[in-house]
Amino acid sequence: MAQYTRIEVAEVMKSTGLVPLFYNSDIEASKKVLKACYDGGARLLEFTARGDFAHEVFGELVKYAIKALPGMILGVGSVTDAAAASRFMALGANFIVTPVLREDIAIVCNRRKVLWSPGCGTLTEITRAEELGCEIVKLFPGDIYGPQFVKGVKAPQPWTNIMPTGGVSPTKENLEAWFSAGVTCVGMGSKLMAKDANGQFDYAKIEEKVKFSIDLIKEVRS
Repeated sequence: MAQYTRIEVAEVMKSTGLVPLFYNSDIEASKKVLKACYDGGARLLEFTARGDFAHEVFGELVKYAIKALPGMILGVGSVTDAAAASRFMALGANFIVTPVLREDIAIVCNRRKVLWSPGCGTLTEITRAEELGCEIVKLFPGDIYGPQFVKGVKAPQPWTNIMPTGGVSPTKENLEAWFSAGVTCVGMGSKLMAKDANGQFDYAKIEEKVKFSIDLIKEVRS
Protein backbone atom coordinates (compact mmCIF):
# COMPACT_ATOMS: atom_id res chain seq x y z
CA MET A 1 0.00 0.00 0.00
CA ALA A 2 1.19 3.53 -0.81
CA GLN A 3 2.56 5.56 2.09
CA TYR A 4 1.91 8.89 0.41
CA THR A 5 -1.23 10.36 -1.14
CA ARG A 6 -1.21 11.50 -4.72
CA ILE A 7 -1.32 15.13 -3.58
CA GLU A 8 1.70 14.60 -1.33
CA VAL A 9 3.61 12.97 -4.19
CA ALA A 10 2.67 15.77 -6.59
CA GLU A 11 3.89 18.37 -4.10
CA VAL A 12 7.27 16.66 -3.74
CA MET A 13 7.58 16.44 -7.53
CA LYS A 14 6.91 20.16 -7.73
CA SER A 15 9.21 21.14 -4.87
CA THR A 16 12.29 19.11 -5.89
CA GLY A 17 11.70 19.37 -9.65
CA LEU A 18 13.52 16.10 -10.36
CA VAL A 19 12.42 12.48 -10.66
CA PRO A 20 15.37 10.13 -11.28
CA LEU A 21 14.55 7.10 -13.44
CA PHE A 22 16.32 3.80 -12.91
CA TYR A 23 16.11 0.06 -13.48
CA ASN A 24 18.46 -2.80 -12.68
CA SER A 25 17.80 -6.45 -11.94
CA ASP A 26 20.42 -6.59 -9.17
CA ILE A 27 18.79 -5.82 -5.83
CA GLU A 28 21.96 -4.74 -4.01
CA ALA A 29 23.10 -2.47 -6.83
CA SER A 30 19.59 -0.99 -6.97
CA LYS A 31 19.69 -0.22 -3.25
CA LYS A 32 23.02 1.58 -3.66
CA VAL A 33 21.70 3.63 -6.59
CA LEU A 34 18.61 4.54 -4.57
CA LYS A 35 20.74 5.66 -1.63
CA ALA A 36 23.02 7.67 -3.93
CA CYS A 37 19.99 9.51 -5.32
CA TYR A 38 18.69 10.07 -1.78
CA ASP A 39 22.04 11.38 -0.55
CA GLY A 40 22.10 13.71 -3.55
CA GLY A 41 18.83 15.26 -2.43
CA ALA A 42 16.26 13.38 -4.51
CA ARG A 43 13.11 12.41 -2.68
CA LEU A 44 11.50 10.46 -5.49
CA LEU A 45 12.64 7.66 -7.76
CA GLU A 46 10.83 6.03 -10.66
CA PHE A 47 11.79 2.37 -10.94
CA THR A 48 11.35 1.67 -14.65
CA ALA A 49 10.23 -1.93 -14.35
CA ARG A 50 11.22 -3.35 -17.72
CA GLY A 51 12.78 -6.69 -16.83
CA ASP A 52 11.71 -10.12 -15.67
CA PHE A 53 10.93 -10.32 -11.94
CA ALA A 54 11.15 -6.53 -11.67
CA HIS A 55 8.39 -6.63 -9.05
CA GLU A 56 10.65 -8.66 -6.76
CA VAL A 57 13.41 -6.05 -6.95
CA PHE A 58 10.95 -3.23 -6.42
CA GLY A 59 9.44 -4.89 -3.37
CA GLU A 60 12.87 -5.11 -1.75
CA LEU A 61 13.61 -1.48 -2.62
CA VAL A 62 10.42 -0.35 -0.91
CA LYS A 63 11.31 -2.26 2.25
CA TYR A 64 14.80 -0.77 2.18
CA ALA A 65 13.52 2.79 1.68
CA ILE A 66 11.03 2.49 4.52
CA LYS A 67 13.75 1.23 6.86
CA ALA A 68 16.74 3.34 5.85
CA LEU A 69 15.65 6.34 3.73
CA PRO A 70 12.92 8.35 5.48
CA GLY A 71 10.90 10.51 3.11
CA MET A 72 11.99 8.69 -0.04
CA ILE A 73 9.02 8.16 -2.36
CA LEU A 74 9.23 5.20 -4.71
CA GLY A 75 7.11 4.76 -7.81
CA VAL A 76 7.11 2.52 -10.86
CA GLY A 77 7.39 3.42 -14.53
CA SER A 78 6.94 1.65 -17.85
CA VAL A 79 3.64 0.24 -16.56
CA THR A 80 1.43 -0.81 -19.48
CA ASP A 81 -1.74 -2.30 -17.98
CA ALA A 82 -3.99 -2.15 -14.93
CA ALA A 83 -2.95 -5.57 -13.64
CA ALA A 84 0.70 -4.53 -13.47
CA ALA A 85 -0.24 -1.24 -11.83
CA SER A 86 -2.24 -3.10 -9.19
CA ARG A 87 0.63 -5.49 -8.53
CA PHE A 88 3.11 -2.68 -7.97
CA MET A 89 0.70 -0.72 -5.79
CA ALA A 90 0.27 -3.84 -3.64
CA LEU A 91 4.07 -3.79 -3.25
CA GLY A 92 4.04 -0.18 -2.06
CA ALA A 93 4.30 1.96 -5.21
CA ASN A 94 3.46 5.57 -4.37
CA PHE A 95 3.02 6.60 -8.00
CA ILE A 96 2.60 4.91 -11.36
CA VAL A 97 4.06 6.21 -14.63
CA THR A 98 2.98 4.90 -18.02
CA PRO A 99 4.38 5.39 -21.53
CA VAL A 100 0.86 5.90 -22.93
CA LEU A 101 -2.56 7.08 -21.77
CA ARG A 102 -4.43 4.04 -20.43
CA GLU A 103 -7.83 4.58 -18.84
CA ASP A 104 -7.76 1.18 -17.13
CA ILE A 105 -4.67 2.28 -15.22
CA ALA A 106 -6.32 5.58 -14.30
CA ILE A 107 -9.24 3.68 -12.76
CA VAL A 108 -7.18 1.37 -10.53
CA CYS A 109 -4.86 4.18 -9.41
CA ASN A 110 -7.71 6.59 -8.66
CA ARG A 111 -9.46 3.88 -6.67
CA ARG A 112 -6.44 3.77 -4.33
CA LYS A 113 -5.76 7.54 -4.46
CA VAL A 114 -2.35 6.86 -6.02
CA LEU A 115 -0.79 9.40 -8.37
CA TRP A 116 -0.51 8.21 -11.96
CA SER A 117 1.34 10.03 -14.72
CA PRO A 118 0.53 8.92 -18.29
CA GLY A 119 2.74 9.52 -21.30
CA CYS A 120 0.97 12.03 -23.54
CA GLY A 121 1.95 13.59 -26.87
CA THR A 122 -1.00 15.77 -27.85
CA LEU A 123 -3.12 18.42 -26.18
CA THR A 124 -6.12 16.13 -26.61
CA GLU A 125 -4.38 13.32 -24.71
CA ILE A 126 -3.30 15.72 -22.00
CA THR A 127 -6.83 17.05 -21.60
CA ARG A 128 -8.28 13.55 -21.44
CA ALA A 129 -5.73 12.57 -18.80
CA GLU A 130 -6.72 15.55 -16.70
CA GLU A 131 -10.39 14.68 -17.10
CA LEU A 132 -9.46 11.27 -15.68
CA GLY A 133 -7.89 12.89 -12.62
CA CYS A 134 -4.22 13.18 -13.61
CA GLU A 135 -2.23 15.67 -11.53
CA ILE A 136 1.00 15.66 -13.57
CA VAL A 137 1.19 14.44 -17.16
CA LYS A 138 4.32 12.90 -18.58
CA LEU A 139 5.50 14.41 -21.86
CA PHE A 140 7.03 11.49 -23.71
CA PRO A 141 9.29 11.29 -25.56
CA GLY A 142 10.39 14.72 -24.41
CA ASP A 143 13.21 15.12 -26.91
CA ILE A 144 10.76 14.80 -29.80
CA TYR A 145 8.48 17.58 -28.54
CA GLY A 146 10.85 19.92 -26.70
CA PRO A 147 10.24 23.01 -24.55
CA GLN A 148 8.32 24.81 -27.30
CA PHE A 149 5.60 22.18 -27.10
CA VAL A 150 5.28 22.83 -23.37
CA LYS A 151 4.90 26.56 -24.03
CA GLY A 152 2.21 25.78 -26.58
CA VAL A 153 0.26 23.68 -24.10
CA LYS A 154 0.60 26.13 -21.21
CA ALA A 155 -0.78 29.01 -23.26
CA PRO A 156 -4.40 27.73 -23.36
CA GLN A 157 -4.00 25.50 -20.28
CA PRO A 158 -1.80 27.24 -17.68
CA TRP A 159 -3.11 24.83 -15.02
CA THR A 160 -1.53 21.81 -16.71
CA ASN A 161 1.43 20.23 -14.88
CA ILE A 162 3.98 18.62 -17.21
CA MET A 163 6.93 16.30 -16.56
CA PRO A 164 9.07 15.71 -19.66
CA THR A 165 11.01 12.46 -19.77
CA GLY A 166 13.61 11.83 -22.46
CA GLY A 167 15.73 14.67 -23.80
CA VAL A 168 16.44 16.09 -20.34
CA SER A 169 20.09 16.66 -19.39
CA PRO A 170 21.82 17.91 -16.22
CA THR A 171 23.02 21.11 -17.87
CA LYS A 172 21.99 24.70 -17.17
CA GLU A 173 21.06 25.30 -20.81
CA ASN A 174 18.77 22.26 -20.98
CA LEU A 175 17.10 22.66 -17.60
CA GLU A 176 16.65 26.39 -18.08
CA ALA A 177 14.88 25.75 -21.38
CA TRP A 178 12.46 23.24 -19.85
CA PHE A 179 11.65 25.19 -16.68
CA SER A 180 11.38 28.51 -18.52
CA ALA A 181 8.82 26.80 -20.74
CA GLY A 182 6.78 25.97 -17.65
CA VAL A 183 7.40 22.34 -16.71
CA THR A 184 6.56 21.25 -13.17
CA CYS A 185 9.40 18.74 -12.91
CA VAL A 186 11.60 16.61 -15.13
CA GLY A 187 12.33 12.91 -15.33
CA MET A 188 15.96 12.00 -15.93
CA GLY A 189 17.45 8.53 -16.31
CA SER A 190 20.65 7.57 -18.10
CA LYS A 191 22.14 11.07 -17.83
CA LEU A 192 22.15 10.65 -14.03
CA MET A 193 23.12 6.99 -13.72
CA ALA A 194 26.88 7.35 -14.11
CA LYS A 195 29.11 4.34 -14.65
CA ASP A 196 32.85 3.84 -14.32
CA ALA A 197 35.28 2.63 -16.98
CA ASN A 198 34.30 -0.97 -16.24
CA GLY A 199 30.62 -0.35 -16.81
CA GLN A 200 29.76 -0.52 -13.11
CA PHE A 201 27.61 2.07 -11.40
CA ASP A 202 29.63 4.95 -9.95
CA TYR A 203 27.56 5.69 -6.85
CA ALA A 204 29.54 8.74 -5.80
CA LYS A 205 29.13 10.22 -9.27
CA ILE A 206 25.40 9.47 -9.28
CA GLU A 207 25.04 11.32 -5.98
CA GLU A 208 27.04 14.21 -7.38
CA LYS A 209 24.95 14.41 -10.56
CA VAL A 210 21.67 14.31 -8.65
CA LYS A 211 22.77 17.08 -6.29
CA PHE A 212 24.08 19.14 -9.20
CA SER A 213 20.78 18.76 -11.06
CA ILE A 214 18.62 19.70 -8.07
CA ASP A 215 20.80 22.72 -7.34
CA LEU A 216 20.58 23.75 -11.00
CA ILE A 217 16.82 23.45 -10.96
CA LYS A 218 16.63 25.72 -7.89
CA GLU A 219 18.88 28.19 -9.68
CA VAL A 220 16.94 28.30 -12.95
CA ARG A 221 13.64 28.56 -11.08
CA SER A 222 14.88 31.63 -9.21
